[in-house]
Amino acid sequence: MKYKNTTDYQHGDTLKVGVLLVNLGTPDAPTKQALKVYLKEFLSDPRVVEPTFPRWIWWLVLNGIILNIRPKKSAEAYATIWDEVGEGSPLMAISKDQKTAISEHFKTQNIEIVTELAMRYGNPSIPHGLAQLKKQNVDRLLVLPLYPQYSAATTASIFDAVTAELQTWRLIPETRFVNHYHDHPGYIEALAESVKKHWQQHSQPDQLVMSFHGVPKRYLINGDPYHCECHKTGRLLAEKLGLSKDQYRVTFQSIFGREEWLKPYTMDTLKALPNEGHKHVQVICPGFAADCLETLEEIAEENMEYFIEAGGNEFSYIPALNSDPSHIILLAEIITTHCGHWLKKDAPNYKLTAKLFKQMDE
Repeated sequence: MKYKNTTDYQHGDTLKVGVLLVNLGTPDAPTKQALKVYLKEFLSDPRVVEPTFPRWIWWLVLNGIILNIRPKKSAEAYATIWDEVGEGSPLMAISKDQKTAISEHFKTQNIEIVTELAMRYGNPSIPHGLAQLKKQNVDRLLVLPLYPQYSAATTASIFDAVTAELQTWRLIPETRFVNHYHDHPGYIEALAESVKKHWQQHSQPDQLVMSFHGVPKRYLINGDPYHCECHKTGRLLAEKLGLSKDQYRVTFQSIFGREEWLKPYTMDTLKALPNEGHKHVQVICPGFAADCLETLEEIAEENMEYFIEAGGNEFSYIPALNSDPSHIILLAEIITTHCGHWLKKDAPNYKLTAKLFKQMDE
């Protein structure tokens, strides 16, 4: 076994607690070629696409059809939002801001934690993020997927990538993994406050649509808790806002292929709401820690058009929590809670010294 050596290890180094923040990912540029590279990595992940037919058939469909058609269309969509939030992809710009804000929060609290950002697909990669932590002598690692609701297609895929990389290391850090935070009181409170702020500017709508990324219904039947966690988030948020059951909907977006996905679909719901007498609608996407193509283009633009064309009068998208202070405090709280005794002043000193080795030899 040949291990990766990203840095020369010194036995006298002071070791640290590190956090790897991980989001989905983004192409490097809004171009056809960049999207082809990104989509190939994304759609080749067996966690993301679980075909009901032999996988080699999916490989042929992906490389022979999808990657020759979809990259151009996706590049055009990305071009409409590129540089809209900071520089480059909104997801990347916001994620960098989140990482910086969390680091600054820890500094103000005198908490010694090293943070790095990684993307499951694209750059900076998970191996790159872990290597950066290793260079900073991290021996206790917390992995925080920025997905509030657990799904095998997202959270578990990050686990796969992290553990695959760690298998190439000689010294494995003590590792913890955050599965979800869909019902965390701070998360629900932050969502509620973002909605209330939006209402102050746009008034309260006839319907609040809580739209989550969709997955095939088959995943739910096979035991994935994602559907249940989305509905729990929706229920808790509605309760926090004082909404009755007929004032909000939980829906699912980004449907792909002919297979049945989790319902109701966001697109179909927005097309139907005007005929039900709901002319003023607002959409929030609680499953996204940062705004991205799905929220800024698919929801705020494409789905808005569906609603207006169906007879709606007023539509607005409620931004993701992004770098809002309440969101940063929430993420910092999740980190410190999961790190537990690692951060206590009386925790064991993990510094390896020459003196210790001398005592062992004796």
